[in-house]
Amino acid sequence: MQLSNSNYMKKNVLCFLTMAITFGATAQEVVQWRYDRTGNYPEKGLLNAWGEDGPQLLWHYDGLGEGHSSVAVSVAGKLYVTGMTDGKGWIYAFSPDGKLLNKKEYGDEWSKSYNGTRGTVTPDKDKLYFISGMGEVFCLKENDLSLVWKKSFMNDFGGENITWGICESPLIVEDKVIVSPGRSNNIVALNKNTGEVVWTCEGEGDLSAYCSPIYIADLPVPQIVTHMQKYIVGIEAATGKKLWSYEHVNQHGVHPNVALYADNQLFITSGYGKGSVMLQLKDGGKSVEKLWEEPQLDSRIGATVKIGDYIYGSGDKNRFWFCLDWKTGEIKYKDNTLGTGDVIAADGKLYCYSERGELALVNVNPEKFDLVSRFPVTLGTDQHWAHPVIYQGVLYLHHGNTLMAYKVK
Repeated sequence: MQLSNSNYMKKNVLCFLTMAITFGATAQEVVQWRYDRTGNYPEKGLLNAWGEDGPQLLWHYDGLGEGHSSVAVSVAGKLYVTGMTDGKGWIYAFSPDGKLLNKKEYGDEWSKSYNGTRGTVTPDKDKLYFISGMGEVFCLKENDLSLVWKKSFMNDFGGENITWGICESPLIVEDKVIVSPGRSNNIVALNKNTGEVVWTCEGEGDLSAYCSPIYIADLPVPQIVTHMQKYIVGIEAATGKKLWSYEHVNQHGVHPNVALYADNQLFITSGYGKGSVMLQLKDGGKSVEKLWEEPQLDSRIGATVKIGDYIYGSGDKNRFWFCLDWKTGEIKYKDNTLGTGDVIAADGKLYCYSERGELALVNVNPEKFDLVSRFPVTLGTDQHWAHPVIYQGVLYLHHGNTLMAYKVK
């Protein structure tokens, strides 16, 4: 059948709109803890340098209360962050231009030391998942922040809280939410829609250690890896069977840094003088062996990034910024030009957020700490601990009471 020009044009327009909607939906990114837990953001065309006062501050919101959580972004493009006021935790929803869309109190929060919220929200489709410093796991509907289900590490799984409160971002693997209550129910998988237990793993029976788990899909046995108080553990994702464990202990049982994985190798770093270790996954992921150790890179809470064959991050007792060779552990440089802190990466640059309150732009360069720009973060309250987030050319920074948005593109 031959179409008239009018019908032909209508058909083409309809086809174009359908394609645009389809590609727009699939292109929308979700930002969880450290983007996808690696700290590497896919943004391109970002600024190569900042002015003396830093990039342009687009907007800021004061009134979050106390907290150290990072920003998360849902598939709908909404920003989520948490804070504590008068001992109660609140979740806040913002549009990218800074409009407060919704907020909701969810219960008691951590107010015993370094007060405030901790773990970052994990968005998934039309739901939001997060864990309070008191060890309660929440699933909320995104559209109105109403409660779908919640579980308690202590009451439901026999877990114990830890010195500075539970600090973990839930991991979504297919239809499961992975969390780490500790003790006999070391790692637990819950049905993400109902909160019902899918499996539990006893692991080594030690406590949670402020760490968020990762999922390794490219092994013959896909697995969950996380760091508990004394052991790094690998768990079969489908069944909860413990595959391996590796003892890695520091002074306080504090291991907040998410593991880095590539090509059957697993990098872990811990503070309080413990340092870093590289493990080789063997037997299809059923066992591990140590490849190398480097005690000087002992990141406490700032995490690390892998770019090419190099690892970038900063130390704790060893107060330097480091670059290590991924394959050998060789120190390529150590530099104390900037105070130590958090690191993320995008578009050939490191974004380093010092605990002293400076945000710096550093060229990715394994030969030297190639500082380009730096400026002081003067808004907000308390510790400079929340990790920066980059989304659609904007850098979001949570500093205690304040959420800031900087134009970096």
